[in-house]
Amino acid sequence: MTMNRKTLIKRLVLLCLFYSLSACQLVKLQQRSLSASLTDKTQSILTRPQLSDASQNTLLLAGIPANECINQSDRCVQTLEKKLTDNNEQRYAAASEVYLAQALRLSEEKQCHVSLLERQHSMKQNQCLDQVLTLLDQSIRFSYAYLFETQHTPQQRIFDQRQTQVRLFYNVALSRLITTAYLRYQFTRFPKQLLINQHLYHFNFDDYPELATTDIQLLQSSYNMRFSGFYSVNRRDGFGSEFVLVAKNKQLFSSDYIYDPETFYANKKNPYIHTARYLSVTAVAQPLKQSNVKNLALLRDAALEIKLIDPFRHDEVKVAGDNYLLTANYSAPYGLWLAENNLGGTGYTTLIDRKEQLSMPHLFILEPYQPDKKIIIFIHGLASSPEAWIALTNDILGDENLRKHYQVWQVFYSTNMPILESRAQIYALLKQGFAMHDPKDAAMSDAVLIGHSMGGIISRLIMGQGDIRQQAVDAINNEKAHDFIFSPAVSKRFIFQPIDQINRVIFIATPHKGTAYADRWFTLALRKVIHLPSKFLAAAEVAVTEKKINLQQMKNSLGSGIIENGPSDLSYQSKFMKMSQDIQPIKGLAYHSIMGNITQSQDPNKMTDGIVPYTSSHLEGALSEKIIQGGHSIQEKPEAILELRRILKLHAKQHALPQ
Repeated sequence: MTMNRKTLIKRLVLLCLFYSLSACQLVKLQQRSLSASLTDKTQSILTRPQLSDASQNTLLLAGIPANECINQSDRCVQTLEKKLTDNNEQRYAAASEVYLAQALRLSEEKQCHVSLLERQHSMKQNQCLDQVLTLLDQSIRFSYAYLFETQHTPQQRIFDQRQTQVRLFYNVALSRLITTAYLRYQFTRFPKQLLINQHLYHFNFDDYPELATTDIQLLQSSYNMRFSGFYSVNRRDGFGSEFVLVAKNKQLFSSDYIYDPETFYANKKNPYIHTARYLSVTAVAQPLKQSNVKNLALLRDAALEIKLIDPFRHDEVKVAGDNYLLTANYSAPYGLWLAENNLGGTGYTTLIDRKEQLSMPHLFILEPYQPDKKIIIFIHGLASSPEAWIALTNDILGDENLRKHYQVWQVFYSTNMPILESRAQIYALLKQGFAMHDPKDAAMSDAVLIGHSMGGIISRLIMGQGDIRQQAVDAINNEKAHDFIFSPAVSKRFIFQPIDQINRVIFIATPHKGTAYADRWFTLALRKVIHLPSKFLAAAEVAVTEKKINLQQMKNSLGSGIIENGPSDLSYQSKFMKMSQDIQPIKGLAYHSIMGNITQSQDPNKMTDGIVPYTSSHLEGALSEKIIQGGHSIQEKPEAILELRRILKLHAKQHALPQ
């Protein structure tokens, strides 16, 4: 019995000893989800309010609390340099994040909130912004040192998650530095240099020369820009910080209707041709060549160069002697242009616009002109706007092959005007747009014209050939009709010559023979409230003053003949439609048709997109004809975009520049 008791006590002692020792075990296996593990590896101060795990581990080795480090970045970095002398990469990477973290935190404080509308800043605001700039300056230098001034090259660390993080620290810090300096100093043009924390930054415009003289209305980082209405924001990850720059609009518009713009703007700039104002810009900072930086000590005080680059022209940037893929955002300028101008709403209001503010058509050039890229011209349809082309334009911007070969021009016009008038005005606008550039440029040939619905009719008339003046005289049936139609300014509406620079047209859901939809009761009611702008009629009367023609006396004859509003012209019974059907694409022109079909029938006499029947949209001689299941806005369908991409890539291949 005694023995059993001793044995029991021994066993109890051993059992207690076992449990006490097991309680001292420091490392235990814990299973975590894959998503949680990947999140910990990738997150940093840019995605959460704390430092990355890698930086926290570095601070732990140096015995520095992470929260204290963010609030006292200089002291923290000095401690890192004293204690971690054997690993530059760890130090530099952690330091770049620590300085960026304090800059981001300080930027959120009230005294750092500055509006561009504030012309005068308080002393506290300026001091706060200067502190932020100083921190960002340090973050840029440490991240650059990690990337390019350590024992490993970027190529050797190409799959390293830490390098990806530090590259983002560099990109964001530079983005914040430039936008904060813009707020702090409110410069209206990029300065030649900036002094930040007693360090010089020089701006280099070699890869974007236009920016040296561009007046800035807005400079904004595009990192956090998102746009509803886009399927995707097309951007490229790489080295450098991305921006959208909006140039000041210096164009002044006349309140008059210019009846003969070819003559009126013969020796001066047409204000209705808008060169690119919403610009994509990528910035890269590196030491000036003469600095000859070899280590961090020199880099800390070296003058840096900020190179401003057009990502539509350049895919790579040379840094520290090697080429690297350049960060780019291709959709942001286009999205901001659409968002700020509300073109979709304007397209509807111009149809019944009594203020007549947009009676003249506009040509928008979406990117700075490039002489070696072919031009695509888009013309929208009735009660529409350039927003009709969002999906296709954004797809062109996102497709590397199309983006390299094409630049986009968008036409915006008031669709309440007679189609003949819209054709004449847009024709003159495009002729002047091409005339702005060297005719020897590759961009000045082989342009592609794409028109939807009414825009397709205008496109056919732009690329047709013929003279329908006598038909117009017969249609008006007035004794003064001949003098009116055959007067020089008016004749331009009825004589058709193609534009030489265009050699391919794509017609989308185009009612070449008109549509009965224009004669339904609700469209007839709409047609009655749509009036021709009085400025247009007044300008036409002035244009024929030498003929002593009173248009008011001819108004009834004109209205029942050929000068009607755009929706009325679309009727298959309109005199315009009957006169213009014989104006077909010139011989040798490449053209294609894309149309919708909401029926299940393949019978040509039954197919329709709900507005335009196949029998009207079909055009003999087309190189291809694509019928897609869908309604009238067929250009928005993925199948239509794929077909347009096919045609555009074929065109680019056939007209490629010699290598």
